[in-house]
Amino acid sequence: MKNGVVIVGAGHAGVQAAASLREDGHDGPVILLSDEDELPYHKPPLSKTFIKDQEAKPQPLRGEAFYTGSAIDYRQGVRIDRIDAGGRGLELSDGGTLPFDRLILATGSRPRMLSLPGSDFSGVVSLRSLADARLIRELSAQSEDVVILGGGFIGLEIAATLKAAGRKVTVVEAVDRLLGRAVAPIIASHVRQRLEAIDVRILTGTTIARLEGENGYVSAAITASGERLPAQMVIIGIGVVPNVELAQTAGITIANGIRVDQQMRTSMPEILAIGDAASYRHWLTGGDVRLESVQNATDQARLAARTILGHADAFAAVPWFWSDIGDIKLQMVGLISGGDSHVVLGDVNENRFSIYHYAGNRLLGIESVNRPGDHMLGRKMLGAGFSPTPQTVATGPDGLKAALAAFQQVEPVRAAE
Repeated sequence: MKNGVVIVGAGHAGVQAAASLREDGHDGPVILLSDEDELPYHKPPLSKTFIKDQEAKPQPLRGEAFYTGSAIDYRQGVRIDRIDAGGRGLELSDGGTLPFDRLILATGSRPRMLSLPGSDFSGVVSLRSLADARLIRELSAQSEDVVILGGGFIGLEIAATLKAAGRKVTVVEAVDRLLGRAVAPIIASHVRQRLEAIDVRILTGTTIARLEGENGYVSAAITASGERLPAQMVIIGIGVVPNVELAQTAGITIANGIRVDQQMRTSMPEILAIGDAASYRHWLTGGDVRLESVQNATDQARLAARTILGHADAFAAVPWFWSDIGDIKLQMVGLISGGDSHVVLGDVNENRFSIYHYAGNRLLGIESVNRPGDHMLGRKMLGAGFSPTPQTVATGPDGLKAALAAFQQVEPVRAAE
């Protein structure tokens, strides 16, 4: 491959793809493009320690020496206007072109914007990049009151972080509970209880009619019922939109993201897509998904590299996620949509419990609060294709470990995590 592999996007997915290509023996050019003027960095800390600590530094995904030492041509501040799929090249915004033999789209996602009167005031922000986090940290130091629009993971992580930093925080969620369809109702209720216990104000079933400002700076959010919520900073956290425009303009199939097969190939096989922007048929549920997680991004990146190198592995990674919200370490494994029953292990009142979700007799997934051992065991069970009975779950971790070991002696292991 004379022109090598070009990777668009230098987040977790893009960097892992570049690393995996080298680890798996690709000796042609690898070019990694980023539209940010930064060394690629870890994103999860941005909603937590980074915005709370004025001295915190970004955590690089890899040291600068990694890119030069691995002969990865990392180019920052590069913006792409168009993919010339037929000519196998990229048209750059500076007028240049960049040919490729294989292209990996790791374009990620961007915050969903809210069309709201006053949303153009200074102090109205969202979080997706390091630049966003720096701005939130700067504004936080000047703010007493913060309003967060959206009760999803990012909004709640920021709410807990800024409350711990001494701010008055109000979370406004349009639907009647936090965390939407991301977690079970018992988890959502527990998260709300813990946040309200530290005086985070939470308004569910509430919408914002407009934002008010003074001298160009936001000063309050006004609810649809007319309540005035003082705010020197308003953070919009109402979800994300996959970045599919480059692929769509090139004629690549789009379906709630850039559609890929089980080897991460798009409808144009020389172009692959991975991470937040990729949608696919998931082996665990048989349904179409687009997952926004570091685990999904890195596992898909590893597989994309193998695909380019001629392997035909199908994507079979067990999905898992995590979120740190105040004193809650929430870990999730599997996909619980479609569940019809559950078993609780541990004590909700002690802030240490896990919920095992079932569809019939099949274990779909586990949500764990401050029980990391349950999470790790759940990854092993789902990877092996093992569904313990609810009665076995009730025996606790030791009983589950024994049952898994017995299962693995007589059944093939689907995957080892």
